[in-house]
Amino acid sequence: GDIGRAKVLTLHHAFLIRSSTATGLFTNFFNALWAGILDNKGKITSTGGFLLGIVATLAFKDFYPDLEQSFRRRIRHVRGQQIPHPLPGQPDYVRLEDHTRRKSLALQAIGVDPEENKYEDSDFATGIEGLIGDTPLIKLKSLSDATGCEILVKCEYLNGAGNSPKDRVALSMINHAEKEGLLVPDRGDTIYEGTVGSTGISLAAVCRARGYKAYICMPNDQAAEKSDLLLKLGATVERVKPAPIVDQQQFVNLARRRAQEHSDDPNRPGRGFFADQFENTANYLAHLHTTGPEIYAQTHGKLDVFIAGAGTGGTISGVALALKPLLPDMKVVLADPQGSGLYNKVKYGVMFSPTEAEGTRRRHQVDSLVEGIGVNRLTANFEAGMALIDDAVKVSDEQAMQMARWLVEKEGLFVGASSGVNCVAAATIAMQMVREGKSGARIVTVLCDSGTRHLSKFWKVAGDVGGSEEEIRLEDVLNASKKS
Repeated sequence: GDIGRAKVLTLHHAFLIRSSTATGLFTNFFNALWAGILDNKGKITSTGGFLLGIVATLAFKDFYPDLEQSFRRRIRHVRGQQIPHPLPGQPDYVRLEDHTRRKSLALQAIGVDPEENKYEDSDFATGIEGLIGDTPLIKLKSLSDATGCEILVKCEYLNGAGNSPKDRVALSMINHAEKEGLLVPDRGDTIYEGTVGSTGISLAAVCRARGYKAYICMPNDQAAEKSDLLLKLGATVERVKPAPIVDQQQFVNLARRRAQEHSDDPNRPGRGFFADQFENTANYLAHLHTTGPEIYAQTHGKLDVFIAGAGTGGTISGVALALKPLLPDMKVVLADPQGSGLYNKVKYGVMFSPTEAEGTRRRHQVDSLVEGIGVNRLTANFEAGMALIDDAVKVSDEQAMQMARWLVEKEGLFVGASSGVNCVAAATIAMQMVREGKSGARIVTVLCDSGTRHLSKFWKVAGDVGGSEEEIRLEDVLNASKKS
């Protein structure tokens, strides 16, 4: 970071100053020596001292590159050391963190070769893939202060391809398909996917960089800005009416059929590949191999609770499978929106939603403003880690909207619906832990995407922030209308 670079520059400048000072002292020493010996020799004294000073300077000049190279090697190992801070008004000491070793240990613990994730011979990656992963983990001061626990959020909306955790999934699915020979770059292959938006956006971006086309099927009740962005990324978008998974016109089933039609058509170039994010286990493996180890490294292995919502189930399963072997006492909690059946599956072992039972479900997944998480069926990715999920929190639309407003007002973070759900669950669990005498517990959850993806739907209902003179209270957020 800037502070680290400032320290290196400061040390380098100090080294140069000391080097030049040493040269001067060396020269002056021999000048003085010759002056003492030849005190009465007149011109011989001056000339001899001067010449010896030149010789000493030239000798040091030849020796200096070796010293500088040694110094630079030392600088590369200075991470993790305490060094005086060069900037005025800052704390006396700062610590440069290097998570590489800690992340390597986490990867080794789950049987993954750390060398697969290393960049070779440079400090930069190539192309859009270099923008995926290693997202920041930040502390939410407002929620931490209000609850008495340390609440940290993994900023997955800062992934640089499609700006969501689905960037990891898209890249993982493509990499696995290429290894299996199902996809070949620049052959004319098209990747088909059924998605409510985020996975499609990530796929569209990565497809362009990897030599593929993207064909996205999505429900027509999703926020319009998602399909608009897909079109700008060059994807073909087919919007369909919401339908249950048993319907062949349901968006996932349609994408599967479109991929098969492509492969069966001899007049079309390449082949059609159905990504199948719900059942393709490359989904949860992306989080097992990257997100989980990153969290372990960033928290120094000190973590009490991990919380996430589930759509495909890849994030919560992958992170749970990565962290539980390392932190067996850590709790994994599902954050579930209203209308979803996963809460009941975790809590009671049956997939049952009161909304669904009453016959009032309007949408293909759940009756909720929240997009991207919450389903009424089990997926292969969710089942992969379901046994490791310890608890679940049900979150209403109103709670999610109030929390999203809180995050803008208190933290300046403009996020989407699922992020609001995750943070409501985090605050709920935090207050529960305080009541149990576990103040100060560390809780990690996920900020999934930006609020700009939800302007025409979720945020249209949530409204503008700052219109009321009354300060928003966490109590009001958590006690907002609780609808199942």
